[in-house]
Amino acid sequence: MSPKAKTATIYHNTRCGTSRTVLALLEEAGYETEIVEYLKTPPDAGTLRALITDAGVTVQDAVRTKESEYGELGLDRPDVTDDELIAAMAAHPALIQRPFVVTEKGTRLARPADVASEIL
Repeated sequence: MSPKAKTATIYHNTRCGTSRTVLALLEEAGYETEIVEYLKTPPDAGTLRALITDAGVTVQDAVRTKESEYGELGLDRPDVTDDELIAAMAAHPALIQRPFVVTEKGTRLARPADVASEIL
């Protein structure tokens, strides 16, 4: 990798159209991209918290509420805490909204895909 190479990390789900679109945007923009297939290698709670904070979104924004685990784990309770949500996402990575993208310009939850352009 050359010293001036643009690098990015994407927390990617190969089955997600938005995630694939964002990966293509990164490639077209000339980024050397580290692909983290978060369903296979989920981020820990600390990494999730950092991604969420750095992206400027709430923990609730980062949770996929339509996944069956969301209701099965009781995460739809009004009193659920951010810590409980993060722990659930770390243990059940399908609950993580995608894709998170990190570049030298910042972190975004690129949903919709064009949000990624803010950090390219």
